[in-house]
Amino acid sequence: MINVVAIVGPTAVGKTKLSIQMAKQLNGEIISGDSMQVYRKLDIGTAKVMPAEMDGIVHHLINIKDFDERFSVAEFKQLAEQLIEDIHQRGKLPIIVGGTGFYLQALTDNLTLGNDDYDETSDKIRKQFHDQLAADGPEALWQQLFELDEAAAKKIPQTNSRRVIRALEVIQKTGQLFSDQESSRPKYNFKLIGLDTERSVLYQRINQRVDQMIAQGLLDEAKWLYQQGGRDSPASKGIGYHELFNYFDNQISLEVAVENIKKDSRHYAKRQLTWFRNKMTVNWFNLVSGQNTIEQVNNSILKWLK
Repeated sequence: MINVVAIVGPTAVGKTKLSIQMAKQLNGEIISGDSMQVYRKLDIGTAKVMPAEMDGIVHHLINIKDFDERFSVAEFKQLAEQLIEDIHQRGKLPIIVGGTGFYLQALTDNLTLGNDDYDETSDKIRKQFHDQLAADGPEALWQQLFELDEAAAKKIPQTNSRRVIRALEVIQKTGQLFSDQESSRPKYNFKLIGLDTERSVLYQRINQRVDQMIAQGLLDEAKWLYQQGGRDSPASKGIGYHELFNYFDNQISLEVAVENIKKDSRHYAKRQLTWFRNKMTVNWFNLVSGQNTIEQVNNSILKWLK
């Protein structure tokens, strides 16, 4: 079975830095496990690794989509599996790096995702449920899922309309219950490395990162997406973009928009940690506080590889 390392954790804990140093020491190549870094021209808001930072390490699944193209978990899983096989055949270590929990779990647990090809039928089904959401509200939509697939509904909060719609879409398109997306036998031997730090420190780092993004030109990047008509595009769902659209519409001040980005980023980090702690078996390290070192992480991988 092919060995694969995955580096997970919330935003702003140093996953990029660790992954590059690990790839250099362990002869690895990096596969992005982030659902937003696939979009071209959206570099700052997605905290995308820049060529100068890569230090010669090959990165995959970055800049492969235009802002209006959908990138599904099924497509991620398919592409990542192809890359894992290729990287391994060339004698290198595949290293997955990212914070999109469901994408990573689909890969590590080899989830059966059903027929998730994005076609005209998918588009129509999804629009139907979005229209229903707008007309009847999230509770009614969740109740519909509950009646069709009680097990799935109990695992999805009524407020998470995106996941409710996803479940209803799978049921309607495949004729199978969403709760039947059980894990198949794992295809690869995964070692999951998680990065975390004290909550107050993490939130401070997130706030500082947002300020840095603004200084680097996030407004120009978000304005470009806004001017392309990207408000309803898949890329606009990324934190750091949709919060600024109301500012461009003169509905809120820049100060409020930036604070909203910080708040949404902190909430997202909390959700990321909840996902990784509850749904995946992760070996946790704290590099930010100095409690652990990169050498310790790499040594743990070396022992595992042996």
